[in-house]
Amino acid sequence: MAHTSQSLRRGAALLASTVAALGLLTACGNGGQGKSPESVSGTAAPATGNASSADSSGTSAVPSGNGSSAASQSGGSATGGSSTGGTTTSSAAATRCHTSELTASVGGNDPGAGQENFPVVLTNKSGRSCTVRGFPGAAFVNASGTQLGPDPQRESGTTATTVTLKPGQSAWAGLTFSNPEISGAKTATPAALLVTPPDEKDSLKVTWKNGAVPVSGNASSVRLGVFSAGTGA
Repeated sequence: MAHTSQSLRRGAALLASTVAALGLLTACGNGGQGKSPESVSGTAAPATGNASSADSSGTSAVPSGNGSSAASQSGGSATGGSSTGGTTTSSAAATRCHTSELTASVGGNDPGAGQENFPVVLTNKSGRSCTVRGFPGAAFVNASGTQLGPDPQRESGTTATTVTLKPGQSAWAGLTFSNPEISGAKTATPAALLVTPPDEKDSLKVTWKNGAVPVSGNASSVRLGVFSAGTGA
C-alpha cells in the first residue's frame, strides 16, 4: 500500500506539471489578441480581387483596355473644327473683300488733345457680302505718285475683328497723327492717300483735302487702327 500511495503521488505530480505546461503554451499563443493593430500610413491594397483597383488618391481607377477614347465616351468629337480629306478648311479667303469690290474715302477730322483723327472708310460696292479684318495699308503721295514720309505705323494693343460687309455697308479704320503746328514736325501736302484693303495688293486712291501732314522730324509718325463696322462718323 505504501508503494501504491507513492506511485499515485508521483502520477498526480506529473499530471499537474503537464497541465501547467499546457497552460503556459496557451498563454503564449494568445498574447497578440489583446493588442490593437499597428497603424500604418499610406493606402492599403484592395482586400478583394475586384477588376477595378484603387489609385494612391483613394479614387477608383478607370479600367484600361476597353478600346474607347474620352471623346467616344462623351459622345463628342476628338478633333476641333471641320476638315475635309484630313485637311482643315477655311472660308476666310473666299469671303474676303477684294480691292475691286470696294471704294475708299476719308471722313472728316475729329481733332483732340493735339491729335488729328480721320476715319479711313471702305465700302462694299459689290453684289455679295464680304469681309475685312485687321489693318489697312496706307501711304501719302504727291501728284506724281511719290510717297511722302515713311509708312504709317500700326497701333499697338488693338484687337482685330472680322467685319462682314453686305452690299453698300462700310468699315472704318482710324488714321491719326500729331498736329504739326504743335509737334514742330516737317510737313508736306499730299495730293492723295493710297489705301490698300487687308490682305490685298492693289490700292485705292483717295484725293486728300485735309492739308499738310507730318513727314519727318519730331512726332512725325502716322498711325493706323484696325477696321470696325460703320463709317466712324
